[in-house]
Amino acid sequence: MLDRDEELFAYELVFYRQGAGTDADTTLLGGIVSGITDGAITRLVRGNRAFMRLSRSLLLEQTDILAHTPRLGVIMDPFQVRDVALVQRLQQLALRNCPMMLDLGSIDPASSEPHGPLEPLLRLARYVRIDAKTMDAATLESRCNQLYDRGLGVIAGNVDDHLTYARCKNLPFQAIQGRYLLVPQQIEVPVLTPNRLSLLRLMKALQESSAGPVELGEIIRDDAVLSYKLLGCVNSAYFALPRQLKSIQQAAIFFGLARMRNWIHTMTLSGMDDRPPELLRAALIRAHMCEKLAQGMSTEQQDMAFMAGLLSLLDTLLCAPMEFVLSHLPLAPEIREALVEDRGPFAPILGQIYAWESGDMRTNQMPPQSIRKMAGAYFEATQWADQVYSFSEQRAH
Repeated sequence: MLDRDEELFAYELVFYRQGAGTDADTTLLGGIVSGITDGAITRLVRGNRAFMRLSRSLLLEQTDILAHTPRLGVIMDPFQVRDVALVQRLQQLALRNCPMMLDLGSIDPASSEPHGPLEPLLRLARYVRIDAKTMDAATLESRCNQLYDRGLGVIAGNVDDHLTYARCKNLPFQAIQGRYLLVPQQIEVPVLTPNRLSLLRLMKALQESSAGPVELGEIIRDDAVLSYKLLGCVNSAYFALPRQLKSIQQAAIFFGLARMRNWIHTMTLSGMDDRPPELLRAALIRAHMCEKLAQGMSTEQQDMAFMAGLLSLLDTLLCAPMEFVLSHLPLAPEIREALVEDRGPFAPILGQIYAWESGDMRTNQMPPQSIRKMAGAYFEATQWADQVYSFSEQRAH
C-alpha cells in the first residue's frame, strides 16, 4: 500500500494454507504465531506497518502476541460483526492500540446503506479499505469522503490499472493498493528522458562488451557515484568477504565478470530516484528469485535468469513499452523471449514469481515442495534487495 507520494504506507501479509482440514489450520496457526514471536515477520516487512487476516481461533487465543508488535495490524471482515465473542476480543485489541483495518471489499457497491450494520466494527477501525475496482467514479468519491469525514484512514483496494489509479489519486485516500504499480502505462509515443537514455547506454555497453575486469572497470570509471555504491555493497558485511576489494577490477576478478555485470545493472536501476522505491525493490526481488529458482541450470543460464527478472519491470521503470526499451539493448535471445513473448527457459520461472506476488498459488497448481522453495527464495531475495537498495541510496563523500 503506497501513500499519495508513492512511498510505502503498509504491507498486507497473505498466508498460504497447505491442504485442508484441522491439521492444515493448526500448522498455519503455528507458523503465524512463531513468525510473529521470533521476529521473522517483522524482519520480512523491515519493521514497517503490516496488516494480516488472522483466524478466529488465533484472535481468540493468541491476541497477546500482537500487543508486543505494535506495527502489526489486523484486517477485519464485515461478517465478523455477527460474532459477539470475536467483537469483544477485537475491542480488547483496539484498546491496546493494535491497528485495525475493516475491509469493505465484499460490500455491494450499489447498496444505499452499506455501513450501517457495521457500526460496531467501524468504531474499532483505524483504517477502512474499499474496493475501488467495483465502483464508478461518483460512488468511489462519495464512499471515500464519507469515511474520511469520520476520521478514518481510507485505503483504495484492488487498484489494478492506471485508469482506476487516476480516479483515486485526487481523493483523500490514505493509501492505494493494487497491481497498478507493476503494470506499465499505455503511452502512444514513448519518450526517454536524458537520464534514462544514459542508463540504457550504460546497460548497452555492458551487454555489448566482451571486456575483461580492467575494461569493465573502465566502462563505469566516469561514474564515481556508481563505483562508490558498488564497492560499498560488495564489501558490506552481507557478503562477508575475506578481504576488502578496492576496485571494480578486483571485484570482477573475485565474483566473476557475468555476476559483476549483473550487479552493475542492479545498482544502476536501483539508483533511479524518480520511481517508487517499492517498484525498484520488486525488480531486485524478482532478479534474485529468478537466479535462485534457476539453480540446476548452467551458471550462464542462472546469470541470464537474474537479468530476466531484473529487466521484467524495465518497461514500468522507464515508462515505455517493453519492445521499445529492449530495442536499445543487445540481450540474449532467451531473455528477450521471456520478457516479450512469454516463452523460453525463463518464462515459467517468471510465471511462478508473478503468481507468488499475487498470492495466487492454487490456480497455478503449484505443488507444496515448489511453494516451500519459492518461500525460501523470496525471503532470501527480500534481504538481498534491502542490502542492495540501502547502498543505492548512499552518496559518495
